[in-house]
Amino acid sequence: MGNSLWTGISGLTASSSQLDVISNNIANVNTIGYKSSKIFFADVLSQSVSGGSSGTMQIGRGVSVSQILTQFGSGSFETTSSGTDVAIDGDGFFMVNDRDGATYYTRAGAFTISSEGYLIDTNGYKVQGYNLLNGGTSVVGDIALQNVQSSPSASTNFSTGVNLDAEAAAGSAFNSAQTVYDSLGGEHTLNIAFNKTEDNGYWNVVATLDGETATTQSATGLQFDSNGALANTYTSAPSRTVTHLGGTGSLSDISIDQPLQLAATPSAVTLTYNGAAWAVTANGGLAAMTVSGDGTTCNINVNGASGNDMTLTGIWTTGQTVTFEIGAAPTVNTVSADYLSGIRLTRGATDDNWTITDNGLNTGATVTRSGTNLLLDLTGDGTTDMTVPFAGVWSQGQQLVFTSSATLATPGDISLTFGALPNGATIGTGNTITWDLVGDTSLPVTDYASASVIRALNNDGYASGILKSLSVDNQGYINGFFSNGKTVNIAQLVLANFDNPWGLKRMGSNCFGETVASGQAITNAPGTSGMGELKSNSLEMSNTDIATEFINMITAQKAYQANARVITTTDQMLSELMNIKR
Repeated sequence: MGNSLWTGISGLTASSSQLDVISNNIANVNTIGYKSSKIFFADVLSQSVSGGSSGTMQIGRGVSVSQILTQFGSGSFETTSSGTDVAIDGDGFFMVNDRDGATYYTRAGAFTISSEGYLIDTNGYKVQGYNLLNGGTSVVGDIALQNVQSSPSASTNFSTGVNLDAEAAAGSAFNSAQTVYDSLGGEHTLNIAFNKTEDNGYWNVVATLDGETATTQSATGLQFDSNGALANTYTSAPSRTVTHLGGTGSLSDISIDQPLQLAATPSAVTLTYNGAAWAVTANGGLAAMTVSGDGTTCNINVNGASGNDMTLTGIWTTGQTVTFEIGAAPTVNTVSADYLSGIRLTRGATDDNWTITDNGLNTGATVTRSGTNLLLDLTGDGTTDMTVPFAGVWSQGQQLVFTSSATLATPGDISLTFGALPNGATIGTGNTITWDLVGDTSLPVTDYASASVIRALNNDGYASGILKSLSVDNQGYINGFFSNGKTVNIAQLVLANFDNPWGLKRMGSNCFGETVASGQAITNAPGTSGMGELKSNSLEMSNTDIATEFINMITAQKAYQANARVITTTDQMLSELMNIKR
């Protein structure tokens, strides 16, 4: 009979332990990342009343607690306003290190940034993961966000989306300017000047960086078809070198930096090279003119007398022509120009009185005298586009004619090379930047009958930036948004999992510790190798089910009451036994 007392006591103890588990679950119903516990019971080894081995004569000796297991099912998600609040949707644990470097595992993803710049949890433990800036590393360590800065990147490609007015008059100009960046993050103004040279869809392009003209351009103009689409790029070639010999003076060393597409230019004399010899195809009224020479030299006799009056030098191919006008005794030395378009200058009564008698479709062109130079403003914007040094004796009515020719090519990206930048900075590759003119990433340049307008600008460079905000994606990447508009992966959270998570030891403060029973931690990035994905701006709440806990509480209470009745009943029976002696 005494065994029933101990059996009842074991039932009280078990029910009391069950109530302890239930109360702890209910107490943590609002604890972030809390995992509820479930108690399991087992009967105590039975006693055989017959002394034999038969199982038909055994009496149980009560109940004991066999296990208290953590339930690792996911809790519900709560939406928050913090970008560093993260919940795990699936398996895995966040890894955090205390000040001594001991590693713990938690499902509570309420993270903030410490005063030292580390990502920490509510206990001040440092969150573990990969640091990706400054070369990055594949070693798991403290996620450090201090002194995070977005490094500058030099612009290597740019694109300009514009429409150039097809109905604009020849000589019209339009500018497209945008900000580009050098290797130190310095800002520069890249300007593309479009100048309409002819009415059949030809637009010259001149690139400048902070006002300095590109030293080289792989193409100097654009040509559009009848539908307003880009049909060709072209490269203009400078005028031929012309040398006057004898008593007529000389015209020599004409160099053009960025000539425009040749417009229709009046001519007095035209010579044509047929591959072996020269012929006079328009003598300008000089019937006695004769020519001789080869592919590099053309000797001209103006009046049929002995000797040569003028020599043209250059590299000539079959079918090429040269047009010029013969003057008396003028000399023109080096001519430097930003661009050129069939310009004809005529001297007036004095050397200070030069006029443009053919503007080569540059309707706004003007010419002024400055010392021994003629200064040409081809666009009328007040800047000098072409400088013509001249010497000798010029008379009224004498003319200078500058022309160029263009070579068409299938549209392609245009390379622009600029001179040295301040502070040793560079732009592009070796100060060469590419105009992304064609392809899937380019912005369209069109020639429609509507106002010239900039539709979009783009380049791949940016200045340095400071960190403004953080966010976490589903793969655990911590993305930093910087003041330069760039979003950069700063770090990546790493998750851990175990072969036997039920073997983990509760360490308090929402943390678990690794044990021999749990096995070693297996670490992987979120969303890989069975790890759950992450949900930012979210926290995983406790997985305690209050309704279930209340039901368990009722059953624990009833079990406790029933076991108490066993004890009181046994006590009464023992009292009756004691009364037999009376």
